[in-house]
Amino acid sequence: MSSKSKVLITGASTGIGATYAKRFAERGHDLVLVARSVEKLEANAVELRQQTGVTVDLLPADLTTEAGLLAVEARLRDDASIGILVNNAGSNVGGSFVTQSIDDLTKLVTLNATSVMRLSHAVAPRFAEKGEGSIVNISSVLAFAPEWQTSVYTATKSFVLLLSQALQAELGPKGVYVQAVLPAATRTEIWNFVDEDKRPPLMEVSELVDAALVGYDRREPITIPHLHREAFWEVLEAARLTFLDDTSHITAANRYLKAT
Repeated sequence: MSSKSKVLITGASTGIGATYAKRFAERGHDLVLVARSVEKLEANAVELRQQTGVTVDLLPADLTTEAGLLAVEARLRDDASIGILVNNAGSNVGGSFVTQSIDDLTKLVTLNATSVMRLSHAVAPRFAEKGEGSIVNISSVLAFAPEWQTSVYTATKSFVLLLSQALQAELGPKGVYVQAVLPAATRTEIWNFVDEDKRPPLMEVSELVDAALVGYDRREPITIPHLHREAFWEVLEAARLTFLDDTSHITAANRYLKAT
């Protein structure tokens, strides 16, 4: 068994989650892999064990269901060797808001947002009490793009971003590190909803995860691998804080006063 913290990764059967599993295994971390597909998890586990020698536990679970969430929450609460949580599981629904079914959208919110909140909540008290631990949440640059007509997906990724920032502010002083990773267009299965001729240039998953792990090692609260000009993020954050400062008035702005 590795002396390093065990890592629990959701959505670990393919794409970003599977690559995170490979990279953490290469770093010598034992793993708990969560996904719906048992076959893909088993195949990944065999390869990781052979290549790296780490222990790989499988926890098949559908995080759109109460039973699946409860199972993963229990593992996070009870397994004190887990010191890193990667909330990667996520999906999208094809179509527009007016054509998507409410059942599909409800499952999407549960997977993309509710599971991140619940799994983080399951592990945060233990991390805070111990004074160490890491939570990595996969958001998206679409958190800043409501006009891109992916309404509920965008809303869930905004939730993940703001939750991560709030948790970092609350848990950071207690020794817990929270990172939000914001990919832009990346070659994952989520692009199956978009015709190939309409897809933008896509970053490879391995490049995304490797960059995100550089941010992780640097303890960045926000990591945006696709963003080349970091000053843009700094300007955005400065504008946000200035905006908040200007909302401290106790009188309405002149533009909202009735005309006389």
